[in-house]
Amino acid sequence: MGRALPGWLVALCALLVAVTAWLPWLTSAEGGGRANAIGGVAGAMPVPPPAFGVGQLVVLLSSTLVVAGAMAARGISGRMASTAALAVSVLLVVLIVWFYRLYVYSPVSAGYGLYVAAALALVAVLLSVWTMLSVWTSSEPMR
Repeated sequence: MGRALPGWLVALCALLVAVTAWLPWLTSAEGGGRANAIGGVAGAMPVPPPAFGVGQLVVLLSSTLVVAGAMAARGISGRMASTAALAVSVLLVVLIVWFYRLYVYSPVSAGYGLYVAAALALVAVLLSVWTMLSVWTSSEPMR
């Protein structure tokens, strides 16, 4: 059971990152507008391009991270799943920073959803390292 905990925590962090996509990631000082990661806009706001973008990719990768964390927690291809969880969680951090660099400019500022997602993604990286260490050092036979 000691090995399963970090994998489930990775899955929980990934689920929360997916949920934060509906929180305001961008706010506008001029019109009081807000925009979330998946492209929803309320109020006067410079709109991100209406195509598949960085925010939607964050949601897609966070759902992939849920699966990788759960697989590592259950011991299903534990070594591969924990390695994939680490790679995907690092990629999530990179994508969130990229979202910030693309869309946060004057008069648009970062909303609380972006900061919450970034913090959760960083926690997911740390938990993925813990998961990887616990899976790779366990003495149980691989399945």
